[in-house]
Amino acid sequence: MSTFDLEAFAQTSDHHELRLSADGQPPRTRSLDRATVDELITLVGRDYSTDAAYQGYSATRLAALGARLTEFLDGDERWLAPLLAHPAGAVLRISAEQRLRHLPWELLAREGGFLTVAGRAPLLPVRTVGTHAALTGQVAPGNRPLRVLFMAASPEGVEPVLNFEGEEAAILAATRRTGTDLVVEESGTLEGLRFLSRDYGPGHFDVLHLSGHATTAGGQPVFLLEDEYGAPTRATADQLAEAMQGHWPRLVFVSGCLTADAPEGGVFPSMSESLVQAGAPVVLGWALPVGDVSATDFAAALYRALADGGSLDRAVVEARRHLFHDRKSSYWHLLRVYADRSPLAPLVTPLHTKGRKRLQVRAADQQFLDPQTQLSRVASRAEFVGRRRVIQRCLRVLRQPADTPGAAQGLLLAGMGGLGKSSLASRLLERMPTHQRAVWYGRVDAIKFRELTSKIRFDSLDQSIEAAALLDNEQVPLSIRLRHLLDVDGPLGDTPCLFVFDDFETGNLDTRDDGSRVLAPTMAEILPALLAAIRDTGSPSRVVITSRYRFPTPVGTTIAVEALETLTPVEQTKKIANLTNLRPESIINPTIRNRAIEAAAGNPRLLDWLNRIVGDATLDVDGLLTAIENEADRFRRETVLADNLLDSQPLELRRMLARINVVELPIPAATVHALHPHPDAARHLRRAVELGLLEEGTDPESREPRYFVSNLLHPLVRSLLTDEEHIQACADAAKSLYQIWVLDPTPADGH
Repeated sequence: MSTFDLEAFAQTSDHHELRLSADGQPPRTRSLDRATVDELITLVGRDYSTDAAYQGYSATRLAALGARLTEFLDGDERWLAPLLAHPAGAVLRISAEQRLRHLPWELLAREGGFLTVAGRAPLLPVRTVGTHAALTGQVAPGNRPLRVLFMAASPEGVEPVLNFEGEEAAILAATRRTGTDLVVEESGTLEGLRFLSRDYGPGHFDVLHLSGHATTAGGQPVFLLEDEYGAPTRATADQLAEAMQGHWPRLVFVSGCLTADAPEGGVFPSMSESLVQAGAPVVLGWALPVGDVSATDFAAALYRALADGGSLDRAVVEARRHLFHDRKSSYWHLLRVYADRSPLAPLVTPLHTKGRKRLQVRAADQQFLDPQTQLSRVASRAEFVGRRRVIQRCLRVLRQPADTPGAAQGLLLAGMGGLGKSSLASRLLERMPTHQRAVWYGRVDAIKFRELTSKIRFDSLDQSIEAAALLDNEQVPLSIRLRHLLDVDGPLGDTPCLFVFDDFETGNLDTRDDGSRVLAPTMAEILPALLAAIRDTGSPSRVVITSRYRFPTPVGTTIAVEALETLTPVEQTKKIANLTNLRPESIINPTIRNRAIEAAAGNPRLLDWLNRIVGDATLDVDGLLTAIENEADRFRRETVLADNLLDSQPLELRRMLARINVVELPIPAATVHALHPHPDAARHLRRAVELGLLEEGTDPESREPRYFVSNLLHPLVRSLLTDEEHIQACADAAKSLYQIWVLDPTPADGH
């Protein structure tokens, strides 16, 4: 695309001067009186504002505003003619005082058509910041797939909750043909961004994509990030720049409402402009509030074009056209480009360029295969939603250095069936691309464990041979063999791994007379040896276990436990949005759809099952509702009542579950004890959690345990209380929770 430069500045207190130049030619100049400039700025402030955004954009009003902007720029000299004479289109670099730079030049229109989305000779306005270029000379594209650092911020209590999982999935889907190395920073914190930028080093990433909310504080634009525990914290452009430590990629996309909005009508620079001032070559942002779906659609189209080897300017034009023509989105004009003088050249080469590197990332869900069907048993990267705080806590465990206090060699993902333990394990593998993966499903004995060498990609053939010889040498105890394997000079010394034991309760645990679980003899040799080897060698490798039941941690080792809860309402909403027959716009009868959602009770696997059932056109309404109930009953039998767990427990423990079940929210331990004032309450609570009869999660604010009886257990425990006892339990719960949550709230660490 050809490039033109437009300058606009105050020449005197009463007049402005406009200059248009191209390719080193003498500039064309024109003088405007201040009243004309002020009139245009006032008009824009009235018709193009946050209030106008919430009221909805009128195509007629936008076209009229665009025509007025074109008239202002074109003048009697018809300045736009040379810009529109280039079939490939033109980039208009705008250098102007803040008030003029902040005008919506993306709306430029002529004869009823918007120039920025024109089919021929499209125009791309770029707000130029400064006179320098971070990238000088010829900029060569990487001969490899596109590399994107993706960080979404979703602080607790900030509305609306963004579907950042959908944005990630859309980018991956849009670039599936060429492949994109999408690395996700999951914490949403400045510290996480700093560490990841440092660990990968300068020049590794082509794009930094920040997804979240932005606002203005004290006249200064800020991006809403998270602290270590998910609470909201504000980050200025300077703080983001400090976290990046000067390691700016070619493109930064600050995908949040108002990230390209200059406060006070352009008096102060926008977040996007401030990031360019801090050293980022090109920054994209949204001028006004933008719809979540449209922001995702734009990002997907943008990265598809970039991954195909398209130039930055052409990719932005194509993505904007996609919103306007294909999606009919009313937000197409809100995307703004801020840049220094760096070239808007391609980031990577086209797919079939000679010598182009292939994508090395492997989808983790393909390592969780059913032995019979060879189909994945977990949600794919594109289907997974929710569990943000759980993922953050798990990643802190897995990444914590071995020589720090409280470091754990293993992580146990515990909870009832269908809550997504295996899918969560798969997600963790995706979030740690620096680690190799070895996944075992079900029972693991010495022979199965030796498959390790076929699951790991060693740095060399010699290392693979050495590892196989170590594992096959039964003359030496397994603990010693594994220490040599993980030692800094061993075959896996430079290859950090995640060893995953999935569906651990199947064949790896034995049941005691009291119903508790212990390691089966074969696993009692493997797991302690593996954990001890990680501990003794200081290896960054870790063990991840998914299990319905808990078990004693091997002596001398540490396993952190993360218990999964039923999906929260927000998580369930996101999950349902991905289910064809259960989402709100489904053609399924709303009564049937709502009945199915209620029957699932926030269990992701059951939601998947019921989504298939309600789509069965051979069932009538009565038969369909019956099928839903039968499916829920079958699910309860298979997951919760395995081995008659509930019936085998003491009556008082079961009555405790019935009392807790009167509250439809996770509750703190103090409320559990208020509901169950029994001498053995602590033991009952611990026992119910161990057996998976009671969900134990972590409160995001207090970081203390909280407990919840899934609705799936409701019909099984409700009969254990009389009506009077049920009413009394409701009263006890209300009194306790009112005291804890209203009269005596105790924020953790000052939050």
